[in-house]
Amino acid sequence: MKRLFLFLVAAVLTGLPAAVHADTAKPGWTEDATAALKSARAEKKLLLMDFTGSDWCPFCVKLDKEVFSTPEFKDYAKNNLVLLELDFPKNKTQKRETIMQNEQIREMFGVEGFPVLIVCDSTGKPLEAIRGVAQTKALIAELNKLKG
Repeated sequence: MKRLFLFLVAAVLTGLPAAVHADTAKPGWTEDATAALKSARAEKKLLLMDFTGSDWCPFCVKLDKEVFSTPEFKDYAKNNLVLLELDFPKNKTQKRETIMQNEQIREMFGVEGFPVLIVCDSTGKPLEAIRGVAQTKALIAELNKLKG
């Protein structure tokens, strides 16, 4: 996880190949890792990275529908989180830069299955990997513990 922290910090300083021009992430989320880290730092919020297969992974679709789309999560996120979607779709078109960025970050964490949530502090330091959360209240409780 230390490597990812250094990678994200370097991305802010040197510019990561990211989709800064055409953000196609779900509403309230960005797909631009550099912009997400800058926002987390400026707003002093946790960075929540969602590794997802948005158009083929049933658990990812369920997480989006039953947790991320709830008013409770959206309200919590607005005040506490910067949301970064790292999508690995099978049938959606993505810019080459987005594909490269997502693959680089996925490799750094060794993410092989989806969904996986990685939580970082406002400086980009990884705090925890979360798998198997299917309830909004449980996820918010876990995030509150990490806010410290």
